[in-house]
Amino acid sequence: MAVLADSDTRWKWGALTARRLTSGDDRAATPPARISGLLLRGRATPTARQLAEVGDVGISTDRVREVTAVEFLHTVREEGYDVVVLALVGGAVQAMLHGLAALRLPARPVVVTGYVGVVYEKLTDGLLLRHGADIVLANSRHDAERFRAVYEGVGADASAVTEAALPFLGGAPYRPEPGRDTLVFAAQPSVPESRADRTYLLRRLAEHARLHPGREVLLKLRSKPGEHTTHIEEHPYQRLAERLPGGLPPNLRLVYGHMGEVLDRTDLLVTVSSTAALEALHRRIPTAVLTDLGVREPLGNHHFTGSGLLTSFDGLDSGDRPRPDPAWLAGQGVAADGSYATAYDTARARVTALLDRGRLPGPAPYYTPATAPGYLPGILARHHLAPDGHPLPGATAVRETGRVRGAVREAVRGAARGAYRHGVQRVAPVVRRMGEL
Repeated sequence: MAVLADSDTRWKWGALTARRLTSGDDRAATPPARISGLLLRGRATPTARQLAEVGDVGISTDRVREVTAVEFLHTVREEGYDVVVLALVGGAVQAMLHGLAALRLPARPVVVTGYVGVVYEKLTDGLLLRHGADIVLANSRHDAERFRAVYEGVGADASAVTEAALPFLGGAPYRPEPGRDTLVFAAQPSVPESRADRTYLLRRLAEHARLHPGREVLLKLRSKPGEHTTHIEEHPYQRLAERLPGGLPPNLRLVYGHMGEVLDRTDLLVTVSSTAALEALHRRIPTAVLTDLGVREPLGNHHFTGSGLLTSFDGLDSGDRPRPDPAWLAGQGVAADGSYATAYDTARARVTALLDRGRLPGPAPYYTPATAPGYLPGILARHHLAPDGHPLPGATAVRETGRVRGAVREAVRGAARGAYRHGVQRVAPVVRRMGEL
């Protein structure tokens, strides 16, 4: 089995999904099947620190390597995986599906894909870009119903949609500890996006901490300045905190690390729309979703309408503790009722059935050069693939022979990757901000 991911959060989702598909237990000391880790090279390719911070996903980081799309397809041909988990943005999933179809392997792998969290934007676009995978995982009954409705609405086969759950739910149920009072704000890289909105949230968080000096307030951050996650972070909270009038109160701290470990000491989880809310709800940790910036589709908090979790900083300041609606929870895949242990049974059974079929036909995505001639070629070209899924001229993966040539090639690639990431992650945001002046 192989996992191909393009960011730290998708790596976490993909690796843990692979473990659940092979063993049913992401906490197992060793997975029962060998899982190869591959990172798709791009602007959000995780750093070694980000990989380590994701926590134990059952794949040693020294066995994880970066590849281009063409190198990935070459690896699939050479290593003959039985299952491939595509933990990628929609366009990259579509490119890999067409690339796999073009390989015409005598025995192709079962292809699994899905979403890393709450699907609050580009539902139709993202789903159609994932169509053609053998299994499209839905994180809840609510998502499974939406996914099938989209596929059936355009006349596409919806049989690949398979209900499961987020693979990284877990941890002990919430138990308050005497003397502990910890509020955690789960930040997101791109929600909200503007400097003004992010400064507002930081200011209100600081004011809340000053209003409750006995409460520990933690701002949980996903990445450090210069690192990218699934989304680009134009205005890191670390930089905004340095400019906050009056600075941060002593009981407000910025923290990093594995979200599960932070939740171990959380008494109230606050967010705009982070998937961390679902992790907290799974553990029955009190959770609040902010309405201060409105309840709007671009923020993703519209997903929580009907949840009973919506409130504002004014409410939190006065002691509000929202209570989740049981009916809403039942459809969201948080599995707080103890059903999580069986959440992947259907997906595992489908993988086994597909493997037992022997030779599988090539992937058949909804988008083809006939159905989307003005859209598909551009998606494939971004990954150096032609409209028929074959590598473009000059993009073929060629393995160097000899240790010296291989070492030189990797050194040059490493320098090029470093320069590329510095340009995308550091220089480009500055240029964009200057253009707004």
